[in-house]
Amino acid sequence: MTPSRDIGRLLAIMAALRTPKTGCPWDLEQTFATIAPYTLEEAYEVADAIARDDLTDLKEELGDLLLQVVFHARMAEEIGAFDFGDVVEAITSKLIRRHPHVFGDERSQTPQAVEGLWERIKAQEKEAKAERGGAENAGALAGVPVALPALTRALKLQTKASKVGFDWNDPRAVLHKIREEADEIEAALDEPPPNPPPQAGEGWEGAAGEVGDLLFSAVNLARHLRADPEAVLRGTNRKFERRFAAIEQALAAEGKKPQDATLAEMDALWDEAKARE
Repeated sequence: MTPSRDIGRLLAIMAALRTPKTGCPWDLEQTFATIAPYTLEEAYEVADAIARDDLTDLKEELGDLLLQVVFHARMAEEIGAFDFGDVVEAITSKLIRRHPHVFGDERSQTPQAVEGLWERIKAQEKEAKAERGGAENAGALAGVPVALPALTRALKLQTKASKVGFDWNDPRAVLHKIREEADEIEAALDEPPPNPPPQAGEGWEGAAGEVGDLLFSAVNLARHLRADPEAVLRGTNRKFERRFAAIEQALAAEGKKPQDATLAEMDALWDEAKARE
């Protein structure tokens, strides 16, 4: 079978892989649940290629992500639920419905007006979905997937809550909440440890729970600053990697490894790397 630019060829390949007796044993034993982690992984790899500004890699990763869509659609077709064409129809219908200013008579032209229009249409869709799915889908926080990364899910939950008025109107108030959560962590750490003393990572459940509250508040501050917490944390991760690599390089020039150096030495090298930036 030769490569092709035709989406039909990709669908045919997926069908062949899933054909009993002649298909791929690994592909045949997969389910929606077993494939879902790969779908998430491929989405992250797309984001990683974008962050690295690697368009060649982005092309490959988008193909991998498309394969995930085709895989799920094929499994759904096998049980008579829907097929790839239904997926395409659903998204084209949604795009047309959510862009009446392009495909209809709506005359919203500014980005702000379009965003407001989009939110109104999404709210109407949510109401319709709630009517189909029952009261459990009707809450203000409904529709936020549990499989999202925790920071992203926290951001979406907070955004939804803010739309019904449950929000601060000043980022300084959020900063005050962060200080409050830090104080609660300190208070939890001041609690006498269990007897006998806990193993590493044990006995500090209260403090760990407070750390979760601190992270949630930090996400809230990022939201008030109009920053994506996942993006800013990825940037900090890259900064940490870059500065730690500088520490390793400086130590290697002295014939040493990090485990051979003192914390004071590494702190000094960290400060030097930071100053160079």
